[in-house]
Parts: sequence; C-alpha cells; structure tokens
Amino acid sequence: MSFQEDAEKGLKFCVLASGSSGNCTYVSTPGAHLLVDVGLSGREIERRLASIGVRLDEIDAVLITHEHSDHVCGLAAVAKRGRAEIFANAFTAETLAAKLEGGIRWKYFQTGRSFTVGDVAVNSFHIPHDACEPTGYTISWGKHRIGFFTDLGYATQLVLEQAKTCTALLLEANHDLKMLQADKKRPWPVKQRILSRHGHLSNEAAADLVAEIASPSLTHIYLGHLSSDCNHPELALTVMKEALAKANALHITLHETFSEKPTPVAFFR
Repeated sequence: MSFQEDAEKGLKFCVLASGSSGNCTYVSTPGAHLLVDVGLSGREIERRLASIGVRLDEIDAVLITHEHSDHVCGLAAVAKRGRAEIFANAFTAETLAAKLEGGIRWKYFQTGRSFTVGDVAVNSFHIPHDACEPTGYTISWGKHRIGFFTDLGYATQLVLEQAKTCTALLLEANHDLKMLQADKKRPWPVKQRILSRHGHLSNEAAADLVAEIASPSLTHIYLGHLSSDCNHPELALTVMKEALAKANALHITLHETFSEKPTPVAFFR
C-alpha cells in the first residue's frame, strides 16, 4: 500500500467531511468515481472536491447509507448539477423521494446484495441505527477493501464479519461516555438514543470492535463521526491506540477526520 501523492493509478480515498454537521467521502479508481453520502450543501461538496482536484461532473455514483440529513442534505443539488446515479435501498429511496423533487437517478439495491460501479465492487450490509433501513458498505478494488462503519449503535456479528475483510476502515467513534453523560445541551431522551443499540458507537465501543477484528491485512483506520460537543480527537485516538497495543496491532495507522475540511488524499496501490 502506498500513499505517494504523485500516484496516478490506484484507489484514492478522501473523507471530505465527517461529523454530526455533515458526512461525505470520495473514493475513486481508474474506472469509477464515487461519493459515499452527501451530507454537505451541493456548493460545499463542489468546493471540497475541487480542493482535491475533482469535478462534481466526474462522479459516477453516490452511495447513500441512510436518510438522516447529515448524510443526504446535498443530494438534490448533487443529482441536479452532476451526472451520478444515486444508489440506495428501496425504503431509503422512498423516504427521501417523499421529501425531494424529481430528477433523482435512483439505482435500487437490496441491502445484503453486492453490485458494481465501473471497476469497483460494492457490498452492502445491514447496520443497527435509528433510520429507515441503514446500510453499511465495503468498496473493493484489487486487493484493497475499504469499509464504511458509521452511525451504528453496536457491532453486530454481521458488522464484525464485514470489518474483518477490510484493509481500511472509516469507523465511527462518536462520543466519550463521560462527556456525553455530563453534556447539558442534550436532554436525557437524546442521550438515551445515542447510547442505545440503534444509536452511535462510543470511543470504547469502536476500540472493542477493532480489537476483535484486527489482523495483518487491516492497516488503516479513519476515526469518523466524532461529536463536536461530546468527544475530542485526542480522546478517541488515545482509546484506539490503547486497544491496538493490547491487540498487538501497532501496524495499523490511525487517521483523524474533520468536519471543516477534507483529510489528505490517500492512495492505495
């Protein structure tokens, strides 16, 4: 795996935004350009793509994980300004179609099935979250497989099995338990939702997941969807580093993601 920034061929990966205010990730190969979720305004997605040298009209497909606004608020603009097909399961698409005007180029799939976009293989799977039919993905090209594991209340056996096959993960580390419990902005019902089996992974839960599935083939973890109020990147990184050390998995490189800017572009060759 190489992260040379002058690489022209290979799988490129960039988290354009991750957090409660918006989520969007860019993945490309020689034969496909994809976005996973579009939880920023259309203009902001275009701006962040441009910052890494990509035009919106180059995007072939958008993969939707679920219908919450921090994952889809730019969908109408992206569909209108670009040419991408929008992939979603039927329940998610129907929920979104009721809120959006026409013009969405839907490509339906059944969660649990695989499909292709250009030279990329996409596998979909169920995740536990308080949405209509939330979906996780793995995106495979050559020997590399990137897994998208955000917005899930706990790691099911299915989630663990999917994660075991990945060389890189975008993994939710949403909150620190003590910070969430002490938070004064959120009423108790909201805290209960976040802590439930259909809520969000804590730092500790994310670390437990990694400790269980860590293997020599897993080499990069991007910590995503951090709460701006109830977490700090340093806390999430520290908890994950401790878990990697206990699992004898210090070969894994940890990466921070950001709500306000893209991550550096990674090149997997």
